[in-house]
Amino acid sequence: MRDKTQTNSAGPGDGLIRAGAIVFFIGALATLVTVAPLFLGATPFPTYMFGLSMLMGVGFLIAGAGVLRSVAAGRRQARGER
Repeated sequence: MRDKTQTNSAGPGDGLIRAGAIVFFIGALATLVTVAPLFLGATPFPTYMFGLSMLMGVGFLIAGAGVLRSVAAGRRQARGER
């Protein structure tokens, strides 16, 4: 018997996980750019760059919310609810 879910279909929470990963990597890049002048002896970047570094945590939270949403949908499906 075939499973009703297609392998290429996006489940609940998948979009949040992808968006969280993108935001996380933007924050990681901002962190590298912000920290580099400290090691190179150059003038540091403005304060808002340190704020952009906070996107790592925001992306992690977004992805975590997507994982929780996916887990909740899996539990509902296992119980037979829709």
